[in-house]
Amino acid sequence: MSEIVLEGRNLVRDYHIGGGLFSSGRVIHAVKDVSFKVEKGKTLAIVGESGCGKSTLARIITMIDAPTAGELLIDGDKVDLVKDGLTPEMRRKVQIVFQNPYGSLNPRQKIGDVLGEPLLVNTAMPTAERRDRAMQMLLKVGLGPEHFSRYPHMFSGGQRQRIAIARALMLNPRLLVLDEPVSALDLSVQAQVLNLLADLQDEFDLTYVFISHDLSVVRYIADDVMVMYFGEAVEYGGRDRVFSDPQHDYTKTLFAATPRADVESIRARLARRAA
Repeated sequence: MSEIVLEGRNLVRDYHIGGGLFSSGRVIHAVKDVSFKVEKGKTLAIVGESGCGKSTLARIITMIDAPTAGELLIDGDKVDLVKDGLTPEMRRKVQIVFQNPYGSLNPRQKIGDVLGEPLLVNTAMPTAERRDRAMQMLLKVGLGPEHFSRYPHMFSGGQRQRIAIARALMLNPRLLVLDEPVSALDLSVQAQVLNLLADLQDEFDLTYVFISHDLSVVRYIADDVMVMYFGEAVEYGGRDRVFSDPQHDYTKTLFAATPRADVESIRARLARRAA
């Protein structure tokens, strides 16, 4: 039987916008009754346009925000931030990689200290052991010992994203949430980072939630796909089924609006333009 690392049951997230002197305020339904499961070692891609609720859902999964209603389970254990708060064990289980790694790296910290900080805060590991583990993780993501004492501004965007991934893995998480991790990178660098993520997933048996609007990236990395539209999950299923036979009208529209780069599609577009 497959091991379920992450499960969402009828998740809801509402935001109350305060009113003024002549209004009573209103409620924004950012996430509406969303359910899903992610098996160990698999990747769930959450797809949709800006404002569809995918980043709000990522905040719930990473336990930054509590859901208004519904249940979030990690390794079968219910997460209740309101009642229990965020325990150190839960913090270690789930880590996140953001779109802009430079914004999440302290410019005054050397990379070795950046990688060692999660261990310093969350464990009682000795200094020498923290340093050794940080160096090992730096090598795992394709950087070298010479990078250990450098500062974030001395790296390219792709290298900084590798550092962000290494930092997220320092606590041996069960689940990694990747929020648009390659959208700010050049295409060639995107491919390198995606291949790195695939290799790390195989090596560490990681489970991913991959947030993206780029369907070509999703098709490459995902096992399952959930399409969101105005806070709702309008389509959910295996990658091959969703891409080959989308059921919801929004999914069909989303796929149709995505340019295809194969030769036949380019020729067809040129022929239509000429006509």
